[in-house]
Amino acid sequence: MIRFLITLILIPVFASAQSLTPAGKITLKSDFESFGGLSGIEVYPDGNFLAITDKGNFFKGIVVRKDGIIQSATILPPQPILDSKGNPLTGLNTNAEGMAIGTVGEILIAFEGNHRIMLHDSTTVAAQFLPKHPDFRSLQPNSGLEALAINSEGIVVTIPERSGMETRPFPVYVFDGVEWMQSTSIPRKGAYLVTGADFGPEGRLYVLERSFSLLAGFSSRIRRFTFTTDTLSNEETLLENRTGRLDNMEGISVWVDETGQTRLTLVSDDNFNPLLRTVLIEYLAND
Repeated sequence: MIRFLITLILIPVFASAQSLTPAGKITLKSDFESFGGLSGIEVYPDGNFLAITDKGNFFKGIVVRKDGIIQSATILPPQPILDSKGNPLTGLNTNAEGMAIGTVGEILIAFEGNHRIMLHDSTTVAAQFLPKHPDFRSLQPNSGLEALAINSEGIVVTIPERSGMETRPFPVYVFDGVEWMQSTSIPRKGAYLVTGADFGPEGRLYVLERSFSLLAGFSSRIRRFTFTTDTLSNEETLLENRTGRLDNMEGISVWVDETGQTRLTLVSDDNFNPLLRTVLIEYLAND
């Protein structure tokens, strides 16, 4: 049985420099006990999505849009993320944070706590482990591999949530199918931390960031970079919302809809906290 409850919220969220146009915002709710903690999302060409949670589950969503604006979504039953032996993840191994889907449908997932990246051929098969960069061993327990993206050439990029110091850039790790390199980084600006990343259809890297103030709440930013295997350049800020306008946004998917329009879909992590929400919000790219 499919259980869902959707609420449409019309709250303006401002994009800087008119780079993005808002295309709807909904709050997702479900009776499934394990629903919540969505920390990574990928949207398929048909407009439906696959998401991962902090407690080691996949959730699929069937999305309805009208005149290009997101209206509602149906949440399907959860599927456990499987380990390398085909068993559901347990304990400290469940904290999935970043997700990317390759050109042949392979699913990559980045985890923190037990910092690693796993590869699945589908949501129902056992995982394979990607090699680890030596730096992964020294990442902070709750601030590990937060962002994950794969481009059309199969190059994988992962970025930790924190860099270790407020003045130190975020390291960017690049996997070419054989080994990891860390030859480039993203400058830290303000109190923002990395929460998600994706490659756009044009090959640029989109990075989602979040800051938090106990008094004012969450703020989000999206930056975009020209990517080569060893450099990031041409930084652009596409969105920097006012504090409190958005929730705890952690997942980003950049995709092309049936009309050829590039869309950015963001999802928030409610941390299984009743005071927070699971929000799905979309933007249209203007260039």
